[in-house]
Amino acid sequence: MGLLSKKDTGAEADFETEFHFPTSDKTLLIFNRNPELGKVKTRLAGGVGDEAALEIYKFLLKHTVSITQNLRVDKQVFYSEKIRSEDLWDTEKYIKKLQHGQDLGARMQQAFSCAFSDGYRKAIIIGSDMYDLSQSDLEEAFAALDHHDFVIGPAQDGGYYLLGMKFLKPELFQHKNWGTETVLEDTLQDLKSESVKLLEVRNDVDYYEDIKDIDAFKPFLPDHLK
Repeated sequence: MGLLSKKDTGAEADFETEFHFPTSDKTLLIFNRNPELGKVKTRLAGGVGDEAALEIYKFLLKHTVSITQNLRVDKQVFYSEKIRSEDLWDTEKYIKKLQHGQDLGARMQQAFSCAFSDGYRKAIIIGSDMYDLSQSDLEEAFAALDHHDFVIGPAQDGGYYLLGMKFLKPELFQHKNWGTETVLEDTLQDLKSESVKLLEVRNDVDYYEDIKDIDAFKPFLPDHLK
């Protein structure tokens, strides 16, 4: 429970949690794009079309809920555009906030900064579109922070699907070419003097080639791709 205020939501019943009382020393930060046609999974849409990309993203959102809802940490969902009170993210389980910042790095830094200001000792961030991720992976990541100051889940495309830390290191969010194959390498360079745990490499969903051999995605594909 926390203090709520209407903020940039565009809907009278949709609120941002500006302050809450932590129930754990750990928090999971989930970055979530508002699911709108033509605005999500745009690279994937180049191969499957806008409508299929939107349905796939909604499916991935449901998967993210399924692997996080029972995690025994405080969970915060950061919306890209507008907070929705009536959606997949149960307000009894998820704290709802907005992303703030000019680019991905600034938005992530702001989310981590707020988490540590709220008193959390361990914070991990993920996106909301990783099919190749499970609750046990997240539990492993939090456990890694018992013995390391940072944890990273490397993605096959040269980025990362998970980043966790016990204190804020602003360099991790600055001078990065977000969305390119250099992000992981540059991030690890910033962490070369720190204690870091690397998790298993995972594949994220950006292109049709990432999902074409996975049966779970076939119901969402246009007929000519099935």
